[in-house]
This record gives sequence, structure tokens and C-alpha cells, in this order.
Amino acid sequence: MVAEKETLSLSKCPDKMPKRTKLLAQQPLPVHQPHPLVSEGFTVKAMMKNSVVRGPPTAGAFKERPTKPTAFRKFYERGDFPIALEHDSKGNKIAWKVEIEKLDYHHYLPLFFDGLCEMTFPYEFFARQGIHDMLEHGGNKILPVIPQLIIPIKNALNLRNRQVICVTLKVLQHLVVSAEMVGEALVPYYRQILPILNIFKNMNATHSGFIMAYKPRSIGDLHSIIPSPSPPTP
Repeated sequence: MVAEKETLSLSKCPDKMPKRTKLLAQQPLPVHQPHPLVSEGFTVKAMMKNSVVRGPPTAGAFKERPTKPTAFRKFYERGDFPIALEHDSKGNKIAWKVEIEKLDYHHYLPLFFDGLCEMTFPYEFFARQGIHDMLEHGGNKILPVIPQLIIPIKNALNLRNRQVICVTLKVLQHLVVSAEMVGEALVPYYRQILPILNIFKNMNATHSGFIMAYKPRSIGDLHSIIPSPSPPTP
């Protein structure tokens, strides 16, 4: 009863209230803000009050795709390739156990092109250096194999990895000049190769912070790599 009397006396006489109690009594009560309701577009929830429409998902055109196990890695780990790693003063190179000119290009060249998807050592080194060695010594064996190279090239480009794309373009550049009529033989397959390159054609060397160590300096420099089809002769 004594405590109740003191409380009543304080409420009737605000001058006698403690200073801290006065400050608390003067502060307004916090207003409860309703949480926004996240909803999909073009739905009934999207028309409700306090509703926030979730934006469309990103297209992911530039997003890198995960790599899959390649046939090149499988054959390399089984020891089916006649190659070994050789170190010299200039760096690493491939030591071929047989003459490159005697290789079955219909069997080996598509497998090495399949290794363009590799991004870890030593698989990526053997695949890329092996391709350049075989293109250097292939001669007239290269042209008949062109149809077998399209799917590995397309798979490498579809990874959308900047480094893999640049290496594949460099390989295409070497492939075009490796033998006669190779550039013309690639023209029917442009519909399979060019769509991915069309995505990156406006990307320069500093767009993604990736600098290539060789020319062409950017993914967008496609005109120096992919040959233009020659007009038909009348």
C-alpha cells in the first residue's frame, strides 16, 4: 500500500518525478514498420501494399561454365600419348617419343583439341603445346580432320573462361595458316563457332582485368583470327 501511494503521488506531481523517468516519458513510442513482402513480378502479391517485386535473374551470358572431365586427361593418365615433359634453359617443352609426321592425326589431333578445356598443369600445357607441334608438322594431314575438331573447339569456347577463349583463338589462328584450304573448310562451321565469340566481341583487354600475354591483345580482336569467307568467283 505504501508503494502504491508513492507511485500515485509521483504521477500526480510530475515535478517530483526523477529526471531519467521524465526523459523516458517524453520520448515517443517507436512506430512499427511492416517488413516488405518480396514477390515475383506479374503476380497477385506484387499488387499488395508494402510489396517489393524481385528483379529478373541475370542472364549469365558471361558466367563461366564448370569444366567436365576430358578425354584428353583420361588418355594422358593412361599413358596413351607418346609424349613426355622435357625441361631446358628456355622452359618446358614436349618430348615426342615418335616422329610427329607419323602420328595418326584422325586419332590424336581431336584428342589434343579436346584438351583445350583443361586449365591445370600439366594437362593444359601438353594439350596446347601438343596442338601447336602437330599443326606445325601436320601438312596435308590437317585438312581431312577439320570436321572432328569443331566440337572440341565449341566445347572450349562454351566454357566462357577468358583464358580458355584466348588460347582457343590462338589455336584457331595457327590452324588457319597450318595448311591450304583450312580457312575455307572452317566456313561451314561458323554457325557453331561464332555465337560464343559474338558475346565477347566488344570486350577489350582491361574489361575484366584479364591481360593476354600475346596478340591479339583482347577477345574482341576477332577480325585478325577468324578469316572472312571469300566471295564466290563468278
